[in-house]
Amino acid sequence: MAKAAKSTKPAAADPKATMRKETALLIALGALALGFFGGVFFGVYKSGPTVKGGMGAGAPPVAAGRDLQDQIAGLEAETRRNPANAAAWVELGNAYFDSDQVKSSIEAYRKALELQPNNADVVTDMGVMLRKDGRPKDAVEAFDRAIAINPKHEISRLNKGIVLLHDLQDGPGALRAWEGLLEVNPMAMAPGGMSVDQMVQGLKKQMAEKK
Repeated sequence: MAKAAKSTKPAAADPKATMRKETALLIALGALALGFFGGVFFGVYKSGPTVKGGMGAGAPPVAAGRDLQDQIAGLEAETRRNPANAAAWVELGNAYFDSDQVKSSIEAYRKALELQPNNADVVTDMGVMLRKDGRPKDAVEAFDRAIAINPKHEISRLNKGIVLLHDLQDGPGALRAWEGLLEVNPMAMAPGGMSVDQMVQGLKKQMAEKK
């Protein structure tokens, strides 16, 4: 994993400039849960407006090891000095995210959203962390909030379907989420090269077989 340059400088003014569009969390959907997927791995994604099979374009490298800890320390100091710096809170949430500090990441994103509530990327990132915190219903609510902010926000729609299906065993809800994604982007792809349309057709088939 590539290193990011150390940065303890105040964050940029626009939180969206700090957004990374990389896979945040991989979950295996095994044959017992989703036989038609055949063991494909699905990612719950971190922010970004498009779904293109794994990683959004332009994602900067992730800081690692000591660099990441230094980045966190610098951002913590910046948010103490300037608690109204929304971009710094976003960057801090991202850094906590990368270091698997789930609750701290959620709190940093919450602070950012208090300052700039209509950032669909940040809401989506928080939803991913809520899922990892064992709160799938709250995660779905976050994805719904992101969709309300930006109806064309594809990754929130993909994530919503994954959480509904895998965590909440709500096949019809997942189907609606992914069909909504196809209305936004008929060519949407999931990790592993499977199209969202294939996922929809496979889920429909499995649901019909269970009737």
